[in-house]
Amino acid sequence: MPARTIPPAAIAVNRRSLSGPVVVSVPHAGRIYPPEILAAARIGQDDLERLEDGWCDLIASGACDAGATVVQALWARAVADCNRGEGQMAPGEVAPSLRSQFSAPGRKERAGLGVVPTRLADCGPLWKQPIDEAALHWRLESFHRPYHAALAAELAAARTSFGHAILIDLHSMPPIPPGQPGHGARIVVGDHFGMTAGDWLTDLAIDFAEQLNEPVSRNQPYAGGHIVRTHGRPAHAVHAIQIEIDRSLYLTPDGSPDGARIAPLARWFSDLVTRAGEARPASETLPQAAE
Repeated sequence: MPARTIPPAAIAVNRRSLSGPVVVSVPHAGRIYPPEILAAARIGQDDLERLEDGWCDLIASGACDAGATVVQALWARAVADCNRGEGQMAPGEVAPSLRSQFSAPGRKERAGLGVVPTRLADCGPLWKQPIDEAALHWRLESFHRPYHAALAAELAAARTSFGHAILIDLHSMPPIPPGQPGHGARIVVGDHFGMTAGDWLTDLAIDFAEQLNEPVSRNQPYAGGHIVRTHGRPAHAVHAIQIEIDRSLYLTPDGSPDGARIAPLARWFSDLVTRAGEARPASETLPQAAE
């Protein structure tokens, strides 16, 4: 009987011994494709990689040294999209036995960008067969649920230690096309229209983004996805924002990382983490030490 292959870790949680209240989430930059995924795909890995927020994890490379805990997806977005809810799929993209639980798809789900990505422009269906119950369960249990459990645990620990927690969910985006809200912006800060973070944090992130001398948008066209909507609870002192960075700011035309342009972005992001960790709303105070 052949030896069983031990799958690589799906996520990583990195922190220094003296971390602050900031938790950084990097859900779409994973580059590991488990063999089960490649065997199920009807297209090649090169096409599946188009789903990635290519190399944006390099922008967060100094976040731990700046005091953040970093929760990072190591498995690729093709396995499951951690920025979609478990109910976000179009019925036509799954096996008949699952269709009743996916009854109200939105625009992204209808386009094949649900909790399991199923289609891409110019590629057609990504998988040889519709997603069945076993495949969905494996993807969620192996990757999606552990990712959110790690975020919840780190945010709870930060809130206990510091009286509040800050989540910065880091993504990259293609250039925003003409006619779409936010066209021209190269950095988008989203707080779901004030629902997932206090203005003090969103304003801080926008002020920092403007220091890059690039156009910045607030909530247009990306107001914040499942991650910030799930974990951001300003009324309970957990503030969450999503940051999207135009890939042309740090990638070469062929999609490779441009070290000369990534370095200043990484320094900028580290400075943002440091400043966010120092800031707090006037109404929040540090927890008292036990006597």
